[in-house]
Amino acid sequence: MAVHLTKNNRIRNLASLTFHNSIWCRSISVGGSILYAPRKTVKDKTGKNIVFVDGVRTPFLLSGTDYSKFMAYDLAKHSLAGLLKKTGVPKEAIDYIIYGSVIQEVKTSNIAREAALSAGFSEFTPAHTVTMACISSNQAITTGIGLIAAGAYDVIVAGGVEFMSDVPIRLNRKMRSFLLKANKAKSVPEKLKLLSTLRPNFLVPELPAVSEFSSNETMGHSADRLAAAFKISRQAQDEYALRSHTFAQKAFENGYLTDIIPFKIPASNNVIKRDNGIRVSSLDKIAKLKPAFVKPHGTITAANASFLTDGASACLITTEEKAKQLGLKPKLYLRDFIYVSQDPKDQLLLGPTYATPKVLEKAGLQLQDIDVWEVHEAFSGQILANLAAMDSDWFAQNYMGRQKKVGVPDLNKFNLWGGSLSIGHPFGATGVRLTTHAAHRLVREDGQFALIAACAAGGQGVGMIVERHPDAKAT
Repeated sequence: MAVHLTKNNRIRNLASLTFHNSIWCRSISVGGSILYAPRKTVKDKTGKNIVFVDGVRTPFLLSGTDYSKFMAYDLAKHSLAGLLKKTGVPKEAIDYIIYGSVIQEVKTSNIAREAALSAGFSEFTPAHTVTMACISSNQAITTGIGLIAAGAYDVIVAGGVEFMSDVPIRLNRKMRSFLLKANKAKSVPEKLKLLSTLRPNFLVPELPAVSEFSSNETMGHSADRLAAAFKISRQAQDEYALRSHTFAQKAFENGYLTDIIPFKIPASNNVIKRDNGIRVSSLDKIAKLKPAFVKPHGTITAANASFLTDGASACLITTEEKAKQLGLKPKLYLRDFIYVSQDPKDQLLLGPTYATPKVLEKAGLQLQDIDVWEVHEAFSGQILANLAAMDSDWFAQNYMGRQKKVGVPDLNKFNLWGGSLSIGHPFGATGVRLTTHAAHRLVREDGQFALIAACAAGGQGVGMIVERHPDAKAT
């Protein structure tokens, strides 16, 4: 694949991917009030008109910083409690809770249940935890959609958490086996005989896997190979990274990141009110960084890759009818979604390319109908490679079984509040962050439809279509 993809057009700069024929919704003024007027709609397939009411999150922090003495459970609890406070929904109204997490703490393996109990939810509200790598909270949302569509429940909380400051580090398998045998040894001779088998290498710890089980390759190496296959230059990747950080900083300064619920550090006056990974630098400084994975000639660096992040998120989904009964003002209709998977070796990070045309077709929409794009940024190279693949007839015909290319999103509508490169990427929590930002951007940019997409470990991906609700406000 790496050889063949060089046939695709190169991405020389971001401007080459920017279109200027933006299609926006219109708001009309009636009696001095501004009313939202959708230009078209997507048919509801569930018969329930399932809506996204609101979403919240903790500030996303670099691992090893201010959250380092907590547990994932604490961040999850904070986001769940914050959702109840922001929406004002009675805890008794919540029928079910679904929470995403990837690298789990053994003590709270079903973190959805443990955090919900601590956050004040009813002990009679069931909860379960899902895991699907970087799209875990997307899976939480869409699992909720399925439960509502099936008529099982009406009001569901979905979310996710990741805590990279304290990942589980195990004893290696030899030591685990030794200890299990020691537990069974009864007599002194048996114990002495077992002790004689103990070797120094039994004490080497086993760190969490950072590579794909199927390919034994780290995601960073895969991203480097993908960028090389599509001839994405180091400069283009650094430019995109700077774009992400610049946009995130501007969104924060403009007061747009209203999904953040401040986190107070107990026994101190420290109240965390913002993400701490947003750092607007210069291209000259970024260019000096050395490759992080493929050395010495790779193009993925610490600046153009997402960083290990601690954070949690939560959102409320229900039916439009139930929202009205509860006096809630929804922000989105959750219209359609799809999950995709492909070769985890050479196409590990191309989930958005495969998911985008499929979810558009399911919803009966065209590329130009999308007013807001929220796409997970694992690496600059991953984003630019996906854009190149979507712009290639050759790739569509040879790898996707399509007659023509997907087409390139308008970068004037693409991740305008930054993304995972700058805001951060707590694996289990990002999906809700993407959805909430899509909801708020649709209001501020007077749009109707947003497309949310992300890649994930295992060569998987997600695509979601959401539609602005008439009652939506960007708060």
